[in-house]
Parts: sequence; C-alpha cells; structure tokens
Amino acid sequence: MTSAPHSVAVVIPVYQGERTLPALLAELAGHVDVGTTPDGHRYQVTEVLLVFDHGPDGSAATLRTMQQTYPWVRPVWLSRNFGQHAATLAGMASAGAEWTVTMDEDGQHDPADVPRMLDVALREQAGVVYGQPTNDPPHGLLRNAASRSTKWLFARVLAAGTDVDTFQSYRLVLGELGRSVAAYAGAGVYLDVALGWVSPRATSCPIRLRTEGDRVSGYTLRRLLSHFWRLVLSSGTRGLRLVSVLGALFGLLGILLAGFLVVARLTEQTPVQGWTSVMVVLLLGTGAILFALGMIAEYVGVAVSMAMGKPLYLIVSDP
Repeated sequence: MTSAPHSVAVVIPVYQGERTLPALLAELAGHVDVGTTPDGHRYQVTEVLLVFDHGPDGSAATLRTMQQTYPWVRPVWLSRNFGQHAATLAGMASAGAEWTVTMDEDGQHDPADVPRMLDVALREQAGVVYGQPTNDPPHGLLRNAASRSTKWLFARVLAAGTDVDTFQSYRLVLGELGRSVAAYAGAGVYLDVALGWVSPRATSCPIRLRTEGDRVSGYTLRRLLSHFWRLVLSSGTRGLRLVSVLGALFGLLGILLAGFLVVARLTEQTPVQGWTSVMVVLLLGTGAILFALGMIAEYVGVAVSMAMGKPLYLIVSDP
C-alpha cells in the first residue's frame, strides 16, 4: 500500500509583493501535484497562505487575484502591520499540513529547494531545517557584513551553543511545532529563538539565493535595529547577565585605578592633576548605568506587554 504524500503548506508574509507574488506563485504551482524528492519521498504542496501585513503597495488586490487564480491559495488578513515575524507566525498558526515552509515574497527563495529541505528533515529527523545560502545575500556589502556580525555576536555571546548561523526566513518546520510556537509565543518574540525552545533538532540545507529584482527592500535601518533588539530580548536573561558582568568590570577598573593612585602617592609620583580623566571615568560609569537601566526597562516592557495580553497578531476577515 502506497503511503500518503507528505503535505506541505507554504507561508509567505506579504508586505510589498504586488510585483513579485504572481511569478512566485506560478513557480509554486509546479509543486501542487504530488511529486518525488531526490531521496524518493512523495510530497505535495497542499496550500499557500499569503499573510497580508498592510504594506504600502497594492498587495491586497494581488492577494485577491491570486486567490481567484489558484484554488490552493488562501489569504490571511491581519488587522494592521505587525511585522514579518508576527505575520509568519499567523500563517503557521493557520496552516494545517504536516510540514510548513516559510519563504519571502521577493522571489529570492527558490521553491525547487523545498523537496531537498524535506529530504534533510526526514534523513536527520529534524523538526526545523533552515536554508543555508551558499552565496552572499543580494543586499549589499554593508548589510551583509552587519548581518554576519550580528549572527556571530548572538551565537558566541547572547546564546552560546545556538546554531544561529543558519537562521533564515527560508525554513521548513514540522507543522505541529510551528502551530505550537504560534499559539504560545508572546509579543516581541524572535521567531527562530522561539522555534529553538520547542524543536528537538534544527539543521540546515544548502540553497542558493536569487536576486530580488528591482524591488526596494522594506527594511530600513530602524527596522533592522529593531529586528536585532528583538533577537537580544528573546534570547533570555543572558543580556541582563552581561549587564552584571559590565558592572563588575567597571568596579574592578575602579579598584585598579584606586590602587594605582595609592602606589603613585607612596612613591611620590603623583599624576598630573586634571579634570579630563575624571570626566572620562564619570561619563563611562554613567553611560554603563544608563545602558543597564535601559536594558532592564526593555525586559520589563516585554513582560508588561505579555501580562496585559498584547497580541502578537490578530487575524481578521478580508477588509
């Protein structure tokens, strides 16, 4: 008896996909019929969920057109703009397939990689498979360098032991894991950190990123910084521990400076009097205190938002 094919739902957050979605869905149409992966597993894309995140273009009309064109397309309408991670979680919560694939709307993710990612998941018994680019993302030298630096900092400082180098928006997630994360994740969560809380194993699959065409990226510097800060806050209390370490280092620096001054006085080598060194120490100490208070306030803010019931997203009917 032939077993049923592995069902796959594709979740695409839509912010400004008016020009790119038609071509992407035309590619996904080739995976709607039952196919076979390179390892011989049968699979089928059973639904594509387009999560409308209230972008600046005419994406809403495009979603309605795609729904009429393809019976397997299902729009998911959010009440307002919640951001890419929240939109992705809303789509994962609405998907009912065995596996869920998340990808960007801009066409840089090739749907032909889906069967290979499924093979990796089944071969390695992994709950999450990230697409690991073999080429540099088409975002420009400065943004790519910032992305690599952020991932390095997170992997070695904020969440040591986490395979953060594989974090990508192109991912294959076991359906029940994705639905669980979408149900329990709080406001301000970083999606990949939340997946790491529940997934028994995460791995990666080599992919090649395609160009985004002439579409302008929706990520401004402010959005990227907000993205990074959410990553820091979602990493647990390690950030607060780093603040404690910073305080201890400043205390040690103060002791060393006091010892230096005592030795200098006893050996009659009194350093030159001046306000510059005092101001430097004062500014550094004050800056460290304010930074620590700011980080603590951010953690408190996240906790308050969750306690007040602030939703991560809200699904509504077609506006």
